[in-house]
Amino acid sequence: MAEQITPQEEGKKSLNFIEQMVEKDLAEGRNGGRVQTRFPPEPNGYLHIGHAKAICLDFGIARKYGGTCNLRFDDTNPIKEDVEYVDSIQEDIQWLGFRWENIYYASDYFGQLFEFALWLIDHGHAYVDEQTAEAIAEQKGSPTVAGRESPFRNRPAAESRDLFLRMNSGEFDEGAMTLRAKIDMASPNMHFRDPIIYRIIKTPHHRTGRTWNVYPMYDFAHGQSDYFEGVTHSLCTLEFEVHRPLYDYFIDRLIESPFKTEDNYRTRQTEFNRLNLTYTVMSKRKLLQLVKEHRVNGWDDPRMPTICGYRRRGFTPASIRNFVDMIGYTKYDGVIDVALLEHAVREDLNATARRVAAVLHPVKLIITNYPEGQVEMMESVNNPENLAEGTHPIAFTRELYIEREDFMEEAPKNYYRLTPGQEVRLRCAYIVRCTGCKKNEAGEVTEVYAEYDPQTKTGMPESNRRVKGTIHWVSTSHALQAEVRLYDRLFTVENPMEEKDRDFLELLNPNSLEVLTDCYVEEDLATARPYDHFQFQRVGYFNLDPDSRDGRLIFNRTVSLRDTWSKKKNR
Repeated sequence: MAEQITPQEEGKKSLNFIEQMVEKDLAEGRNGGRVQTRFPPEPNGYLHIGHAKAICLDFGIARKYGGTCNLRFDDTNPIKEDVEYVDSIQEDIQWLGFRWENIYYASDYFGQLFEFALWLIDHGHAYVDEQTAEAIAEQKGSPTVAGRESPFRNRPAAESRDLFLRMNSGEFDEGAMTLRAKIDMASPNMHFRDPIIYRIIKTPHHRTGRTWNVYPMYDFAHGQSDYFEGVTHSLCTLEFEVHRPLYDYFIDRLIESPFKTEDNYRTRQTEFNRLNLTYTVMSKRKLLQLVKEHRVNGWDDPRMPTICGYRRRGFTPASIRNFVDMIGYTKYDGVIDVALLEHAVREDLNATARRVAAVLHPVKLIITNYPEGQVEMMESVNNPENLAEGTHPIAFTRELYIEREDFMEEAPKNYYRLTPGQEVRLRCAYIVRCTGCKKNEAGEVTEVYAEYDPQTKTGMPESNRRVKGTIHWVSTSHALQAEVRLYDRLFTVENPMEEKDRDFLELLNPNSLEVLTDCYVEEDLATARPYDHFQFQRVGYFNLDPDSRDGRLIFNRTVSLRDTWSKKKNR
């Protein structure tokens, strides 16, 4: 279910440089006092955490200033695009708590863009080039060396028009011809050196089928789509900053053409820093490689930086939005420590997640002086951060499961859990004194023995007797068996994309997933639903995986209770 943004959360946002720009535009009456943004993903993959930052900005600006934000799919390359991605993108945006005003597609404008391209040809601003892509690239020169003109640059406009129409009719093979803008082959901006604006693609389009055999390039379609829709603030990441003059150039030509709208406005592109996280790759190509080579279990693998991966891992929409607020928007790229994202989800789940008991590495504890067959229902607090959420019952019996690490036969001085002769409190139950243990032939502890003090039940006067250790437990006769998946960071190095001399696959963390099949959780979790969040007491934050069914419970670790990676890194 999608989560809505609260007014309190909205109020936390500070004024960033883009908001300052928008407020200045409104004060000056620019664009008739209108604010309109758009989120324009290409439907060629699943959205990742970097897109979440753009989503929060595009939709957040529109909401804050009473404007509108549209969702537009930049579907100009049918080779890579699919309806599956269209559907997933819509689901992710709604899950994050945002709503679009309208849904558009770049393909909605293919007819207008095609007619505009013909106008450019007729007015000497574009020509059909028959050179190969390699020859065109070689002729473009370098930032310090001017490019060379194509031998087809000055062909008659009527000839280019005829060839362009025949390109679209399917007469020529892919790669045989392109349509190029005729700008300036000596420009210091490489993007102005007669960029390709149309190419031949004969793959059927997911919306238009085989209607078109030529498709516009992103730099040509993007700005015009913004203009046709009435976008006032086109917000992009910093890699598009060098494309902005070309964006403006095509808008200028469009305004000169018969396709100018009646509204007196001018769309403007503004860039902000993209999101880069440590121990993470954001490249769609590399993420697709991980999926196709089965290095991960699909796009929603909880180790993936995709929004659906974070959702499956147990991250909340509020935690991601709060994280984006923490890092803010600037004009400078950098790498954000993933620990900050983990802090954001810990902070949110600490306030909202229900506390339950779960034993991941069980060993049996037998309370030898507790009556056999007796069952007491202890009251466990649902969330100490919000006592209004009340309590729930948990069964206490003679035989319990405890964590194996909560017992040591020979313990060091500062060990405050179970060891022979030492007392601990069983959470929300009694104080027990350890009396010994039983081992198998291999010397492994199979059972731990203890005696309880019946006067120390939580809530009784004697319960205030202090002991240094408290451990959690579940009843062996009431607990439910569960599978627990412990997810960790997918890469072993902080900046895998900077390791230029190594294949990024060599940097994968071989311990990024540990599956525990012999775990026990309290029986109250039988009613848990997929994606429900819990704090496993003393262990970490977990959620129920959607693979759970027919009484088979599967939990994913969202994050541990504390950041353990920083300690590893600083050793």
